[in-house]
Amino acid sequence: MLYRLLWPLRDIFGPLNLFRYITFRAAAAGSVAIVLTLLLGPLLIRLVRRLQIGQNVREEVPERHRQKAGTPTMGGVLMLVAGLAGILLFADLGNRFVQLGILVLVWLGLLGLWDDFVKVRLGRPRGINKMTKLVAQFLLASLVGLVLYFAPLDPAIRSKTNFLLFKNITLDFGWFYIPFVMFVLVLGSNAVNLADGLDGLAAGLLIVALGSVAMLCYVSGHGKIAAYLNIMFVNGSGEMAVYCLALLGACLGFLWYNCHPAQIFMGDTGSLPLGGALALAGVVAKHELLLPLVGGVFVLETVSVILQVACFRLGRGKRLFRMAPLHHHYELSGWTETQVVTRFMILSVLFGLMALASLKIR
Repeated sequence: MLYRLLWPLRDIFGPLNLFRYITFRAAAAGSVAIVLTLLLGPLLIRLVRRLQIGQNVREEVPERHRQKAGTPTMGGVLMLVAGLAGILLFADLGNRFVQLGILVLVWLGLLGLWDDFVKVRLGRPRGINKMTKLVAQFLLASLVGLVLYFAPLDPAIRSKTNFLLFKNITLDFGWFYIPFVMFVLVLGSNAVNLADGLDGLAAGLLIVALGSVAMLCYVSGHGKIAAYLNIMFVNGSGEMAVYCLALLGACLGFLWYNCHPAQIFMGDTGSLPLGGALALAGVVAKHELLLPLVGGVFVLETVSVILQVACFRLGRGKRLFRMAPLHHHYELSGWTETQVVTRFMILSVLFGLMALASLKIR
């Protein structure tokens, strides 16, 4: 919004030319999101406590999680408000990728809010029906896939993506690009949701992943850097760096209140939309194949659940892990909650660095 309003006035007041630069607006969006989250956090926590919107704890989680029962939840509302404020103020709202990003945040945010409401108010710890949630996610993902395929900013690369580790090789999915985008968005949204089980874990992992994807979006949208790195130039994708930094700032501010012992949880209100936003940014940057590395810990958490379920059903009740997702396995193995979160974040940084390093290994 400010970009559209203030940049045209640069001839009258020279410093307004700063709004031309994505790096300046991305930093400003992230800063605003951090400050807003820090300022509004105590207000939301008091409001949620007054409304008695506290976390329900499922029976199967480790015993030490019992003491978390009643902790305010739906903190994702705070993250979305702060993140969207940064995006609306500093991103180019005429950019189609940003418009899709806002749609993803609002759609999945409302879905997560509904899920949290059912858990807290109706006393159903598992929330809304899984099939209902998946249908809502796939509806959004199909809409995003259709827009990217039928109304691309650059028709020449509408269904293409970068191939890892090789120069001058791109993958062209053709019509299959639409279901491919749907798969990536739904998987990304649910992967972050699965990792939201310990104080500060999901927010910390998102900070690292969003920072890495912001960098991918920026280099993909910069013609000279894209040519230097020999990656696909995606016109308009640089604007998603502003989008990602705004959300990163919201996660950082939220972590102030979500670190152990947490004063508030993000709930599905935060994890579903932020996972979807992370996946969308990877899709827009044409680095979908790097997303499993950027979000390596999210992938490990998801795979642990899939393997646990498969092993349980095929092995007549046998379990591969003490408990899934993976963070609970390590808790039951004797790691403290802080150790699990810190070590998983170290792994996340390592995965992010490997993803960025791969840009030059071609």
